[in-house]
Amino acid sequence: MRTSLSNNIALNLPASALDQPLPDAGLAQPLQLSPRLHNNDLAPTRAEGRRWGKYSIFALWTNDVHNIANYSFAIGLYALGLGGWQILLSLGIGAALVYFFMNLSGYMGQKTGVPFPVISRISFGIHGAQIPALIRAVIAIAWFGIQTYLASVVFRVLLTAIHPGFADYDHNSILGLSTLGWVCFVAIWFVQLAILAYGMEMVRRYEAFAGPVILLTVAALAAWMYTQANATIAWSIREPLSGGEMWRNIFAGGALWLAIYGTLILNFCDFARSSPCRKTIKVGNFWGLPVNILVFAAITVLLCGAQFQINGRIIESPTEVIASIPNTFFLVLGCLAFLIVTVAVNIMANFVAPAFVLSNLAPKYLTFRRAGLISATIAVLILPWNLYNSPLVIVYFLSGLGALLGPLYGVIMVDYWLIRRGRINVPQLYSEDPDGAYYYSRGVNFRAVAAFIPAALIAIVLALVPGFHSISPFSWLVGAGIAAMLYLIIAKRQPHYADVSGESIAVDNVSH
Repeated sequence: MRTSLSNNIALNLPASALDQPLPDAGLAQPLQLSPRLHNNDLAPTRAEGRRWGKYSIFALWTNDVHNIANYSFAIGLYALGLGGWQILLSLGIGAALVYFFMNLSGYMGQKTGVPFPVISRISFGIHGAQIPALIRAVIAIAWFGIQTYLASVVFRVLLTAIHPGFADYDHNSILGLSTLGWVCFVAIWFVQLAILAYGMEMVRRYEAFAGPVILLTVAALAAWMYTQANATIAWSIREPLSGGEMWRNIFAGGALWLAIYGTLILNFCDFARSSPCRKTIKVGNFWGLPVNILVFAAITVLLCGAQFQINGRIIESPTEVIASIPNTFFLVLGCLAFLIVTVAVNIMANFVAPAFVLSNLAPKYLTFRRAGLISATIAVLILPWNLYNSPLVIVYFLSGLGALLGPLYGVIMVDYWLIRRGRINVPQLYSEDPDGAYYYSRGVNFRAVAAFIPAALIAIVLALVPGFHSISPFSWLVGAGIAAMLYLIIAKRQPHYADVSGESIAVDNVSH
């Protein structure tokens, strides 16, 4: 990888260079960059000056691991009857799976320096890549709106704790949201836009700031609950599960944890493209995922066990613990910490991805910032609080789309790692030359689509049909495995794949 990078000369290209031929070591003829496929935001990041180091990646995952939704999921394992060690084992299995798959995705981004929509062109074709990109974007936009709404709910609690008179504005309804609700929602929406307006470097800085805040908060919360329970906790709500049912729930919890990260596993390259080397990703992911997730699991057991020890009740979220804090000052600090982390998670998981995807739809007109503004506006127009309050939407629409992520991942990974062995001609990812490496048939690799469709249908059935309830937690893994095997069988192979760095067309990391 380093050798191929050093064999290319990095150039600072003005916007007008899009129409100029560029030298390409993999082609006899000069390469034309297509304005339908290329702009500065979609271009590869130059290897020199990449700033997403080990701590940046660790902080990224700290925010994502310790978010309210994940705690609610892990608390659900306790409610199912899993004991403390069983929860640790279940989440440990999930952590190992996420770490392995996340590294595969991250290494791709680090080597090529390109975002997810461009990575998808390798296996699906320069135009077929819109299929995985749009699926990822629709999920992200919907969840961006929902997470913004959930953050605004925390903000409302914070404001009413500071000034109880604000509660007077929380009783009316305008399109399903109170006056206070709208003020809080729009405020959180603008904060996220402001962060993204400064590009990926500001995202990195915000994630780096938010990571320690939430880690210290949940650790302090667990310690406080432990003291409230007189230093004793209930390791389970009843006699712990055993035998086949126990192991099924343990592995199901691990598989569901992997499915939760199905979106970020796909587009982790959006962040890893700005990392200097593989070791950075490997170390940052190790501390941010397996280690962090085990700490998260231990805190979950402490919170649940202490609460159950105190009054025999199972909490649904750590925000319930915060709401019970008798001191207003510490209650406000707790709300503020969860507000900060919810914004951090929303930006990384649900804002960055659609910004790149929409920019990929019309690179000539949509920059990363413009595309981000459009996706954020759509997230408001869909009135996300109504989506969140509709089980039909959450279970069938969003869960159904989520089931498609495993098959997409299976095709993309097999094509990159097993078919091409990591050999990619990066400049040709931006070329519409019919003889180009990723043009396939009219810009679409129909073999990849053919492997994706049956695997996706099976994954959706397993995820949504009640009769498959016992194996539905494994739908992501099953879908990914089937798509991977199908594509491995039907993929067209070549005797040689050119490995050409994107340094000749790369832009500075700070430009994104």
